[in-house]
Formats: sequence, structure tokens, C-alpha cells
Amino acid sequence: MHALQARFADLLGRNLDTRERNTLPTLDAALARKLIARLDAVPLFAHAYTHLANFTHGSFRPVDLLDFAYRHELSGVCIHLADGEERSLGRADDTTLQSVAAHAARLGLAVHLEISSTARAETDRAIHVARVMGVRHLRVYSRYEGMLSAVMERVREDLRYLAEQADLHDLHIHFEQHEELKSAEIAALLADLSHPRLRALFDFGNMINAAEQPMDALRALSPWIKQAHLKGARIVPEGLGNGHRGVLQGSAEDDLPGPRMLFELLMLGEEEPQVIALALEQENHYHAPMFRHHAEPADPFIPYREMSDTALPPGMSLQEMLDGEPRWANNQVRVVRAILQELRTLAECMLLAEHDTTRAPRPARASAP
Repeated sequence: MHALQARFADLLGRNLDTRERNTLPTLDAALARKLIARLDAVPLFAHAYTHLANFTHGSFRPVDLLDFAYRHELSGVCIHLADGEERSLGRADDTTLQSVAAHAARLGLAVHLEISSTARAETDRAIHVARVMGVRHLRVYSRYEGMLSAVMERVREDLRYLAEQADLHDLHIHFEQHEELKSAEIAALLADLSHPRLRALFDFGNMINAAEQPMDALRALSPWIKQAHLKGARIVPEGLGNGHRGVLQGSAEDDLPGPRMLFELLMLGEEEPQVIALALEQENHYHAPMFRHHAEPADPFIPYREMSDTALPPGMSLQEMLDGEPRWANNQVRVVRAILQELRTLAECMLLAEHDTTRAPRPARASAP
């Protein structure tokens, strides 16, 4: 038992400080049973950002992301309406949208849509695409500039409108903590609106730019999380705060407690899993600057941010980036599945050990006359 707990702690303790290591759960039989049940139906999704250069500068189309997910036996895809430029879902006519939806249905894959706004003009277009495709899940995040209090009020009104549209069109809206708002601020918005179709999307690295720690952010948002973006990130100190740089998940450069966050997301929900999509969003070479810092006033100024993009790193050609993305995507599938398999192995060993210790001893044989 002690050896199993040590292996469990070693896996979940990666990149955790002493404070967080002291909060590690105990691998007992009850936890093992729940964990195995969750591992039997892990909702891994492919994410289009992992292939962004191929969407933007290559020939990648939404159906290619579906094919990638199918080859890797994933549950679905998360795709931005802008991915693919002129080939994107946001620019497609209804016939093309229906064709993509039909391809997903043939492969047995779910489709979740994403946009980088909460503004009405963009959300209305996204809702139209979702209705044509039969999609029920839409990721949004805000990109407003201004004092935090004013930004929060604009976002609150946007989310109130989205909740009304979600009721009308049988949609679910997932607000992502995307570098500029803190997790507790998003949780407060969702609690205030208290609408069953408004939930959160948790990103493994975006809290870094908002001057938060990963596990603190996860705890603050945990009652609301329905989706997550999995990735690796290198924390980059910038002035009084931090930015982050995308790296291969699980690599020596990855500063995030990925296994612990993945475990906690899997275990959310008492009877049924709370999280419906764990999207593999490898963002190698992505850079996100600091947005919030540790000495800011109570009502800080929030600068405008452009949509996320990944510039070519120095010394790398576009062709090298196009060639590298599929390898990095494959790498993330392997790394995440290795973590999941290790969790399963530990849970199964715990149940075997419990069975051995509780099994009734056999009665002694009578001596021969």
C-alpha cells in the first residue's frame, strides 16, 4: 500500500510546491473505484489550435481535424470558427457546414465550436453555425479593454444575452479564463448569473498571465468547469507578473502540474463526470504576455488583446512549423494517455491489494488419521 501511495504522489506531485503536495489525495479503494469509472470514459478531444499553422498557412480543413481525431480514437474536436481562413467554418455556407457535420457524424465524433469574443455580432454568427451543424457547445471569452469593473459589467451583459440564446437554441456556453480575467472573477460572474447553460472552460496555462497559480485557479472555477484545454507551458517572469510560453506537455520545459490538474478534472462530479471535454491543445512556441500582476490596484486597467496566434520562433522556417505540428500533436496524445494509463494501473493495483488483505483465510486442513 505504501509503495502505491508513493507512486501516486510522485505522479500527481510533478511541478507542485510543498503547499500543494500536502493536499495530495490518498489512493484508497473508494477513490480507486471512482477513478477507474472515470477512466473508462475519458472525453479526449482534438483541438484545432494544435494545427494552427497548417490551418492558416497550409491546406488543413475542419474535416482534416476530424480525421486526426478519428485516427487517434478521440471523442471529438474543438474548432474555432476562424481556423482555416477562407476554409474556416466561420466563412462556410450552410451546405458546407452540413457536410462537415455529416462527416463528424459518420466518424462518431462530437464537435464543439469556439470563438474569441462575447460580443453579440460574433456570438450571433457562431450560434447560426452551431444550429446549422447541430452543435450544442460553444466556447467564448472576452477581449474588452477598460477598467476591470467596466469590463466585468460588459461581460455580464453579454453572458446574460448568451444565456437567453442558449435557452432558445438548446446550446451550452462555456466561458474560458483567458489570461485577462482571474478565475475567481469568472466564478463570481457565473454564480451571479446562475444559469444552468453557462459554465466555464478551464485552460491549463492561462491563469499564469492573470497572476494566479494553477491549482488555485482550478479550485476557484471547479464548481463551474465543463470543458478544459490541456497543454504544457513554461512560466516566463515579466515585471511584477508572469507570461507563459507554450511547450510540449510533459516535457522538461513544462512548468505546469499537468497530472494533478488532469486528475482533479476527471474526478469532478459526484455521481456523473462533470467535465465533458478534455481538449488536447498543444501550443508549442506560443507566447502570451503578462496581463495581471501581483501589485495591481483593486480595479486595474485591462488592455485589449488580439486573438491568440503563434509567431514563427527565431530560426524556424514555416515549412518546419508545418511539419512539426502533426508530430507535436501526436506527442501530446501519447503523453496524456500515458498519464491516464499510469492512473489506471495504480487504481487497479490498489483494488487488488485491498482484495488480498480482506480475503478470508482458507480453513486449515484436518490432519490425516
